[in-house]
Amino acid sequence: MKQSWKPGTTIYPLPAVLVSCGNTPEEYNLITVSWVGTLCTNPPMCYISVRPERYSYEILRKNMEFVINLTTVQMAKVTDWCGVSSGKNYNKFEKTGLTPKTAQIVKAPYVEESPLCIECKVREIISLGSHDMFISDVV
Repeated sequence: MKQSWKPGTTIYPLPAVLVSCGNTPEEYNLITVSWVGTLCTNPPMCYISVRPERYSYEILRKNMEFVINLTTVQMAKVTDWCGVSSGKNYNKFEKTGLTPKTAQIVKAPYVEESPLCIECKVREIISLGSHDMFISDVV
């Protein structure tokens, strides 16, 4: 028998990714994001959704670019740690031992240990409620 539930987030996006942001090494930060996905094939577009109160939010909004770094089993602990620790308190690259590398197009770094890194430029930010969606072109 089917049940009717109140509206909620019963379909959770997976997997969690590490989003790297910042235009200079002093500003570089990592944020764990699970609200992430594909929006369009042609042109290639994706999104991340971030709470405005998160430390990385202003870095993302100011620079309008970021890198989505897929994670591995070996990166699970640091991915989790980056999701519960704030960049205002820690240099997450130093604390985790992950390596920031110069991206090909955007100024935000990519994570060398990640098997796949997707460089993104923000096209539009939509305020949705608890999160703002950064609609982005994959560059």
